[in-house]
Amino acid sequence: MADESYDVMVIGTSQGGRFLPIDLAKAGRKVALVERGHLGGVCVNSGCTPTKTMVASARAAHQARRGAEYGVRTGPVSVDLAAVRERKRAMVAGARENYASRLPQDGLDLVEGEARFTGPKTVEIALPDGGTREIGAPVIVIDTGTRPRQLTIGGAQSVPVLDSTSIMELGELPDHLIILGGGYIGLEFGQMFRRFGSDVTIVQTGPRLLMREDDDVSDEVATILRDEGITVLTSTTPERVEEAGGGRVRLTVRTPDGERRVEGSHLLSAIGRVPNTEALTPVAAGIRLSDTGFIEVDEYLETSVPGVYAMGDVKGGPAFTHLSFDDYRILRANLLGQGKASTRDRSVPYTVFIDPQLGRVGMTERQAAEQNRAVRVAKLPMSAVIRALETGETRGFMKAVIDADTQQILGAAVLGAEGGEIMTIIQVAMLGELPYTAMANAVFTHPLLAEGLNSLFMSLDAQ
Repeated sequence: MADESYDVMVIGTSQGGRFLPIDLAKAGRKVALVERGHLGGVCVNSGCTPTKTMVASARAAHQARRGAEYGVRTGPVSVDLAAVRERKRAMVAGARENYASRLPQDGLDLVEGEARFTGPKTVEIALPDGGTREIGAPVIVIDTGTRPRQLTIGGAQSVPVLDSTSIMELGELPDHLIILGGGYIGLEFGQMFRRFGSDVTIVQTGPRLLMREDDDVSDEVATILRDEGITVLTSTTPERVEEAGGGRVRLTVRTPDGERRVEGSHLLSAIGRVPNTEALTPVAAGIRLSDTGFIEVDEYLETSVPGVYAMGDVKGGPAFTHLSFDDYRILRANLLGQGKASTRDRSVPYTVFIDPQLGRVGMTERQAAEQNRAVRVAKLPMSAVIRALETGETRGFMKAVIDADTQQILGAAVLGAEGGEIMTIIQVAMLGELPYTAMANAVFTHPLLAEGLNSLFMSLDAQ
């Protein structure tokens, strides 16, 4: 029997975990909110908010260097990384304070400390002062998120290795940043630091960057990064790392042409993330985990223990903040309403915040082919979009995959200026089950980037 009892306990405060306990408390539930670190989870503290703040600084530097293209004269451009860091810190601090200020008025009991299960519905919390509290609740929601995966190649323990959190605390610009991983994190930081002024090498084990994307999308992204002076090594496996003297590191990799050494000043590991479940001891509650340590849930986000739920990144699947928020929508409906909201058939859009952005929704062309679907593919270079020409943002393309029989839009990729925003327009059309012809015949404001959607979908009629 726990020392204290609540109606609901929420462990962790990611995007979804921030709002769910507030709604539950406002509905009259007695709610305990447990957090071992900073309020707000990864998104506020080490993900979306700080990274996109720094991406904005990098873009400002990039645009300043392009001034002459627009008839604007600028002097030499340099970046004060410490000032960039302070701007990022201020943004994060504001987001934390905004959330913390709401807790008292929302009637939540915030418990700071490390939680671990001692039974199916009981949790022991190790408090910062060394004491403990044992809390029980008939409904528990786990929202503990993930953390960067540690680098395990030879020598990794003997040299400084940055991750997606620690790299944002650098106060001086790396001379040469080596990045392991060609996914979202590696690419965003790679372009960011190249624009700040560092030499950058990206090492990708797979044959392409962004392996989930179609070949043409991956190839175009690689071209854009290389055009900005980034060295991109694909089909290249890191084998070991060692000190190279003078505070530098030497990375040995295996390429299709044999062994190669890359020397740099800093090493960033962007090889994925792992769930924060070990300290939580979910096995003590009978909660089933996947082979990789993520919490298994059904379509209603319930674990193998009735009344215990998981939301956000800790349950596996695509690690996007907007999915965590949608998990909140599902749990809110099911815990406070009469419905049976679920994750079944939900669309998962996402944006990679390189510049230009890559916005993606629905099926890729490859996925449609794997399902033996008869499809038509529309593709339009951004250089054919008037607004892109006017603004000098002509890199990339728009692409849509169409069901040849129903004319429904199955998926889209928009690699271009504000690609995520343009993709969202296509997503809304997909949610409304509009045929592609509705987009081809729509009237979009001139001259907007979205106006290019007319040409994109009209191109199918010319095939």
